[in-house]
Amino acid sequence: MDAADAILRTDRLNTYYGRSQILFDVSFAVPSKGCVAILGRNGAGKTTLLKSVVGELRPASGEIEYKGRTISTLPTEKRARLGFGYVPQEGEVFGRLTVRDNLLLGSLRLPKADKNANIEQALRLFPRLRERQEQYAATLSGGERKMLAIARVLIAKPEVLFLDEPTEGVWPTLVEEIGATLETMSRERAVVIVEQNIDMALRISTQAYIMERGELVLHEESARLRDDPRLERYLAP
Repeated sequence: MDAADAILRTDRLNTYYGRSQILFDVSFAVPSKGCVAILGRNGAGKTTLLKSVVGELRPASGEIEYKGRTISTLPTEKRARLGFGYVPQEGEVFGRLTVRDNLLLGSLRLPKADKNANIEQALRLFPRLRERQEQYAATLSGGERKMLAIARVLIAKPEVLFLDEPTEGVWPTLVEEIGATLETMSRERAVVIVEQNIDMALRISTQAYIMERGELVLHEESARLRDDPRLERYLAP
């Protein structure tokens, strides 16, 4: 990656849960456009890395730089205002609200003139949600709830979108639909995904990092990594 193209960097992040160290000197970079995949076995530290970058966890040491500015001490909400969007593994939605009302919540900080236009753009990316606008979110399938969680975050127009397991528990037919949409989104912004579906992640991403026991052990262009024998070593159950 061209150094000038990186919108986000981390430098030697070390993060703990209590006394247990989870991340060890993690350094990686994200280009201003394109998808970066973070891969690894369960417990490798992938979710901890995302939470450290978006501000849900405070690293014990190391730096996070966004657009050339150090943001390591900024709270989560200020990082969101700078341009971060985060969809956690649970894909949280408000089940007692309609799809439309969930999307409106994603537009609360926007100027009135932008609300409807941004919601319309999100619905174009996820046409399945357009058909279900008046449906309560609790009645959606798991895949549709993931779509809604992503769409709601997209309405705020984040410059970097972080997604933790966007296809976990999703029917195979919807996995392809979500993957294609993420690939489309990555043409306009930076997308960082943690994903267990290795084939899909490597297909839609341009770069991939592999984590093992809290360390980044491999960084490669995704197209070259697909047939790399090291995948079996690091990712096999």
